[in-house]
Amino acid sequence: MADKFDVVVIGAGPAGYVAAIRCAQLGLKTACVDKWLNDDNKPSLGGTCLNVGCIPSKVLLESSELYELANNGIAEHGVDIKSAKLNLPAMMQRKQKVVSELTQGIAGLFKSNGVSSYEGHGMLMAQNNVEVTAHDGKKQALEATHIILASGSHSMEIPSAPLDGEHIVDSTAALSFDSVPKKLGVIGGGVIGLELGSVWRRLGAEVVLLEAQDSFLTMADEQIAKEGLKLFTKQGLDIRLGARVVSCEVKKGQVDVEYQHKDETCHEKVDKLIVAVGRRPNTDELASPDTELILDEWGVVHVDEQCCTNLPNVYAIGDIVRGPMLAHKGSEEGIMVAEKIAGHHAEVNYDLIPSVIYTTPEIAWTGKTEQTLKTEGIDYNTGIFPFAASGRARALGDTSGMVKVLADAKTDRVLGVHMIGPHCSELVAQAVIAMEFGTSSEDLAVTMFAHPTLSEAVHEAALDVRGNAIHIARKRK
Repeated sequence: MADKFDVVVIGAGPAGYVAAIRCAQLGLKTACVDKWLNDDNKPSLGGTCLNVGCIPSKVLLESSELYELANNGIAEHGVDIKSAKLNLPAMMQRKQKVVSELTQGIAGLFKSNGVSSYEGHGMLMAQNNVEVTAHDGKKQALEATHIILASGSHSMEIPSAPLDGEHIVDSTAALSFDSVPKKLGVIGGGVIGLELGSVWRRLGAEVVLLEAQDSFLTMADEQIAKEGLKLFTKQGLDIRLGARVVSCEVKKGQVDVEYQHKDETCHEKVDKLIVAVGRRPNTDELASPDTELILDEWGVVHVDEQCCTNLPNVYAIGDIVRGPMLAHKGSEEGIMVAEKIAGHHAEVNYDLIPSVIYTTPEIAWTGKTEQTLKTEGIDYNTGIFPFAASGRARALGDTSGMVKVLADAKTDRVLGVHMIGPHCSELVAQAVIAMEFGTSSEDLAVTMFAHPTLSEAVHEAALDVRGNAIHIARKRK
């Protein structure tokens, strides 16, 4: 006989586990099905983000940044460290410790909120049933009034670079190298490629990044992207745009990468090659064919603005639906759906999803880019403030980058905020909050910011929309 619930969630990543917890908080009898196992073959909640994505990559980014600072940069602060040595096994152990603490934390949250956890692969069946196939093959049926699909995504593969798990690897394996490659190749110049390339460059690898597109970071504001390309190149990342990989062959422990650049055929030999060309939704075997769940040709589940699928009382959230594959976007969708099931009003503002690249410098933005405003024919004013003029940035010894505010020329409403520089992952939240309440650049300009802080750069960029920035010499507009 099937166990019965008000809500069953398939997937325990940032979308699924947040949805399950919020449903339970709202008084709904909730279960969450997840198949993820850690290296010890034990259940590990949190999905890709906590296990092999957001969290471990940020741990390594932070650790590798400290290592690089100890060797290059700490001396200017009056701290003399001689011959700092890399202990890669200890770094990896710390990464795993953080991951374990957080995944165990979710298990604790499930217990304290009364969420029933089921281990195994969950599949949507007809008549709002979920079939759970445990890792030992045993099957169990769950019956639910409402079902939330949140099965996440996986790294894409490309025929020209077949993974072998040793020399040609995906982003997951790239988080667990047991030694620093002498020369590392990365296919893909997006967020994942830049972050992983940065980690291993800091630890001593020579990094060649091959990006098929002719432009760098096309999803970001063009001015910010150009600044990023300049700074990353200066750091030593060898970024080659318009480089389309044709084939890869492992020879004598190295990968011979053949790629097209303009009309020229080029070759590059690397010790390790990371394929970081994007992700696809985990929707194979997510639903039985007789449910007639609608997917597009990429496996994306069709949903409306409130994440309702074509099936009654069945919802889909996170990486398996439209929009950017970001943990925080999936979490907010999970909360929205939980509130909807409980009979409350809720929505997600898809126009104000913050995006962050956790390199050094960090890149973050929300709202419209300058190129989008031009394409849409919207008149706008621009305010820019460089971190080189920030007292706090100078105290940190990190003055690269800028904050850029775009405001409607007629209404002065802020339409987009883009930044590159120190701690932008934290600063961007100020822009999201301000824009959520329909702020104008004048509102930001007359708001008092603490001094000395990095956030003053947001204040000064808003002042600069009217040419009134205090700490830069610029002609008044």
